Amino acid sequence: MPYDDSPPPTRRARPLSVAAALAAVCLTAAGCGGGPEADGSGAAAPGPGADAASSTTPTGKQPEPSGTASPSDSGSDPTSAKPLPKGPLTGRTVVIDPGHNPRNRDHTREINEKVDIGTGRKECDTTGTSTDDGYAEARFTLDVSHRLRTLLEAEGARVRLTHDADRPFGPCIDERARIGNEAKADAVVSVHADGSAVGNRGFHVILPAGVKGGGADTSKIVKSSADLGARIAGHFVRTTGSAPSNYIGGNTGLDTRNDLGGLNLSTVPKVFVECGNMRDPKDAALLTSASWRQKAAQGLADGITSYLKG
Repeated sequence: MPYDDSPPPTRRARPLSVAAALAAVCLTAAGCGGGPEADGSGAAAPGPGADAASSTTPTGKQPEPSGTASPSDSGSDPTSAKPLPKGPLTGRTVVIDPGHNPRNRDHTREINEKVDIGTGRKECDTTGTSTDDGYAEARFTLDVSHRLRTLLEAEGARVRLTHDADRPFGPCIDERARIGNEAKADAVVSVHADGSAVGNRGFHVILPAGVKGGGADTSKIVKSSADLGARIAGHFVRTTGSAPSNYIGGNTGLDTRNDLGGLNLSTVPKVFVECGNMRDPKDAALLTSASWRQKAAQGLADGITSYLKG
């Protein structure tokens, strides 16, 4: 099916909040400084994510097969039903939120309907971005989420996906938050890839700002989410070799936002991870590589495990 390969609108980078600044200290302690330098010095603003690397492989390269990653067969409640091994995460619940849905493109009317994000109203969902060759962000997020689920389950965690391409569109951003809340998740990670200008490279983790108004109140999760995000960023650097974003977050790999319903409406620790920029050829070569996606999943898993073990 066709995917949206048009560049999304850009937005201005937001300054780090106090919570993000504290998290940045944690990131430095986690070894971010040992990661590779981000190349380029462009400061162009990134395109928004969902309710948001040094390879020179040409962009014409098609994504590699997803290897052992496989979709869930558990229908509308994508939680693994198989017995879990005993491990360091036994008794813990993690919700993985694969950004977008491969079928959103066929349901533009539905995903453009506004939903309440606590402080206002925003579109239900978006199609997401893609590489110039049409590898959709929604495909990338599902693949990484499957790999991440396998790694976390091996550690004993109970893992739920907010969706597994098992519905016509969505879920909407308010429902994505609600799934994590109702699961009483110990951590929620929303997996994304950005769509920004060529030369803008690297990953960043989006943290919830302090928001209180309407149905939104993040006061109880700002600090814990910042800790989760900093640990993920530190491990992502070491495992993938990717540097923190060179265009947002002041080279900390952390950004704080108050306009994302998936964060505003969360009552449990939650972050968004923009794993790279699909619009940059060098980043795109990484994102379309199955071996790199496995590293990305491992970096996420290591960060989540570090956070949950304390």
